[in-house]
Amino acid sequence: MIIVEILLTVFLSASSILTMAFSVLYLIGLWKLFEKSGIKGKWALVPFAREYQLARCAGRENEGPVFSLTQVGLTCLDIIALLINQTPERAATVGTGDMIIAILTMSLGLVHSIYCIRIWLGMINVYGVKKRWIILCLTNYTRFIPALIWGFGKKYQPEWKIDDINAELARLATQGSATVMDEGLTVNLTERSATEFFRKKVLLRDIHMAIPQGHMVLLLGGSGAGKTTYVNAINGYEPAKAQVMLNGTNLYKHYKKMQYEVGFVPQSEMMRGKDTVLNTLLDAAKLRLPMEVTAKQRRKRVDEVMEIFGLTPVKNNLVEKLSGGQKKRLSISMEFISNPSLFILDEPDSGLDGVMARELFEQLRKIADTGKIVIVITHTPDRVIDLFDDVIVLAKDSARTGRLAYYGSIEDAREFFQREKMEQIVKSVNRKEEGGDGLADDFIMKYAEVSQHG
Repeated sequence: MIIVEILLTVFLSASSILTMAFSVLYLIGLWKLFEKSGIKGKWALVPFAREYQLARCAGRENEGPVFSLTQVGLTCLDIIALLINQTPERAATVGTGDMIIAILTMSLGLVHSIYCIRIWLGMINVYGVKKRWIILCLTNYTRFIPALIWGFGKKYQPEWKIDDINAELARLATQGSATVMDEGLTVNLTERSATEFFRKKVLLRDIHMAIPQGHMVLLLGGSGAGKTTYVNAINGYEPAKAQVMLNGTNLYKHYKKMQYEVGFVPQSEMMRGKDTVLNTLLDAAKLRLPMEVTAKQRRKRVDEVMEIFGLTPVKNNLVEKLSGGQKKRLSISMEFISNPSLFILDEPDSGLDGVMARELFEQLRKIADTGKIVIVITHTPDRVIDLFDDVIVLAKDSARTGRLAYYGSIEDAREFFQREKMEQIVKSVNRKEEGGDGLADDFIMKYAEVSQHG
């Protein structure tokens, strides 16, 4: 019996030493992999951050936060389990806490394993090796093998480096500032960034354009391309490193004065169902019109807006009794109360059928024709594309930064992208794993070159 215990102790000690050795070898290999991808190798020594950096190397940066956080969670659960079972008496019993920890560990472990598979498959694609390598990538006892071989092997090189891509895109993206117009919207956005997971993340970069008065503009881009971030930068809700000029006035510097000149209609409708249409608009008028506007003037403006959007016949109806189309028009009317020079709408046709959507966009076209600038985000642009003057196309480059892939007329956009439908244009700049053609970098560079040569 004593011999068995001695052998077991030796085995466990050897196992621990081997596990530690495998971990050290893995970190050494990871250091070299990071360096090959243009990331500082020392990130391999930083717990939890290394998972995020590995996701960046694999071209799956969006999955990095989950991969990292699940590793944090599993580590915390291991520590908690160790603390509550540190006494022999406690270790001999199984309580509710143990069951909860076991369930959480299994759940987090499953999620972490799924992301581990996805990220290492990404590494396999980046290094152009056969998929059977994934077998060695999935356990702590063998993961050091591909890390060392790919990291130190001269014949194993990543298809792209993060720094190289960023430098090339940054070089071509210097389009030059758009000339400020006395009448219209001029946007010269250098950068919009945020701190996210151990590093500065650039959300938008190098977006320059000048939109004349009276233009109705379509804003296109795949999921995560930065459409909402862009409109929030324009309307001043989330200021960027940018100059936004509306009719010759700097919107950022004179925000209090210019806030009535910008109307923004979000996708979600924020209205009380028990209020009438009239009372809803009167309340909106109190919020969106300057303090010096009298009650009589507010009522006159409300009547004008109800007439424009066809809400006069239902002005005494409760909001909850309105049809979907009527609710959309009321939501738009609330922002139009202030008679803005710039009108931005996020999916105003969401939930509407073709006929109702057409009527709504025709009304927006009439608003643009009065000299307003109307910018619209919609996921079904082709059914109303004839009503737009221009299109803005945002796309994520290889560093996951939102860039300007195109701005100009609808017809020129079709020629530029060699695609007839707007939805086909979006597909062309979406990543392949998102169901797209993966041509974002190509079109970003192409547009930058076109812009540089006038």
